[in-house]
Amino acid sequence: MSVPPSSALCLSQATEHSNFEGESFHKFFDCWLAEQNQHLNDLIEAESSQVPNERAQALIDRVLEHYESYYKAKSRWAKHDVLAMLSPSWRSSLEEAFLWIGGWRPSMAFHLLYSKSSLQFEARLNELIQGIRTCDMGDLSAAQLTQLDDMQRRTIGEERGITDMMAKQQETVADAPMVKLSQVVSEMIRANEGGEGENKELEDKIESTLEPKVEGLEKVLQKADDLRLRTLQGIVHILSPQQAIHFLIAAAELHLRLHEWGKKKDERRANEDNSTHNSSR
Repeated sequence: MSVPPSSALCLSQATEHSNFEGESFHKFFDCWLAEQNQHLNDLIEAESSQVPNERAQALIDRVLEHYESYYKAKSRWAKHDVLAMLSPSWRSSLEEAFLWIGGWRPSMAFHLLYSKSSLQFEARLNELIQGIRTCDMGDLSAAQLTQLDDMQRRTIGEERGITDMMAKQQETVADAPMVKLSQVVSEMIRANEGGEGENKELEDKIESTLEPKVEGLEKVLQKADDLRLRTLQGIVHILSPQQAIHFLIAAAELHLRLHEWGKKKDERRANEDNSTHNSSR
């Protein structure tokens, strides 16, 4: 069986010649997904065999490092093309519909945790009633629940702050310099004016006006990705190694399946569009 290239290798190849195009990140993302799927298999094996805490923690650390490598790579690409990071072509339409500033909403991690905890609590209710520790996410302690609640409140507060930052950044697209520039360009188009020299000057003006707005988007994306990673790390830190394995399994399964379902929906829609186009000829 062939072994897929590592995301580190894909990252090295993509940036070897300072190639920071969206297509290159797409290749890196595909490599990263393949690794995530392998990590999922490792997590499931560790869960089923109930490995000692030391081995479980080593696996957890490796999975968290994998997430961290993704956000480091994304940050590098965002410095060159933040617009591609905010509107990722490698995501399906289904995934894109649920994106928050180029990725998953941090508070969603708590919904995932409590959903998984509820399912495991119901499945092992008889054992818990008998006082048997299940060591999964249905067996969260009062202290853990308090910590998670505090962290969720802080995360939601930061998330709202970043959402407000994004709103303010988006509003700058209608500020006075943009409105004036769009008016000047529109008048030139209507009058069919502008020689080569004037067009070059105008293009420079457009770029200089857009540049700070794009830079602002990069800063917002960086804060959003930082909160995503800190939320994931913080939740895992509160959980026991065995509970963290269950949480990381749920996170990987949801991510991989949503990506897979979305891709299939896009493919079906594309095939339907092609069939409609061909039948109308």
